[in-house]
Amino acid sequence: MSGSHAGYGPLSSLNVWTVVVSAGHGERFGADKSVASLGGKTVLEHSVAAAQTVGTVVVVTAADRCQAVEHLLEGFEKVAAVVAGGATRSASVRAGLAAVPTSAEILLVHDGARPLASPALFAAVVEAVRQGADAVVPGLTATDSLRWRQGGALDRQQVVIVQTPQGFSAQALRQAHKEQGETTDDASLVEAHGGQVEVVAGETGNIKVTHVEDLAILNHHLKLRNTDA
Repeated sequence: MSGSHAGYGPLSSLNVWTVVVSAGHGERFGADKSVASLGGKTVLEHSVAAAQTVGTVVVVTAADRCQAVEHLLEGFEKVAAVVAGGATRSASVRAGLAAVPTSAEILLVHDGARPLASPALFAAVVEAVRQGADAVVPGLTATDSLRWRQGGALDRQQVVIVQTPQGFSAQALRQAHKEQGETTDDASLVEAHGGQVEVVAGETGNIKVTHVEDLAILNHHLKLRNTDA
């Protein structure tokens, strides 16, 4: 397999692991959104099902939910571990990384609250890393006008709305997290440590569940997907 990774060395095999982060408490949602129902399955089940199409999965959840999540996902053969998260998202990602073997060469990080990221999107992210990217993010072009809070407009053609799964050379992501940095976006952390970030096309249905009304939108997208299938 070819590809250079900003000093991190070539990937020698396609050994893919995904850390699914689902350790939040859903303050804005008002409940544990990971177990909210969507098309007869929980939000988390949808997310894990897509993630396991490209490799092995580690799920990060709140400490008091580990046993329940293990039970929920016991039928998922590629879930290697369910681990307790930390006080921040970055700490939760690091907890997930600690459960991934050092033999992993491509790492993905996915929000457990994005249930409709498609297997095709996961595959596209993996392929971009395989081709040599240090970090890969799915992105959508903004359709609304954007402004800086301090004043002045942004050119929306120059920015993208970033989604997950985000993919990485495993060494790049592990090195970026060594300094215990805090971020809501792992690609930004890798970039801050000298890595190059590439953008692949995101998906309009890849919505993050934040508010209860988001489930209605996701149900609509799920029905459209099932109709197309």
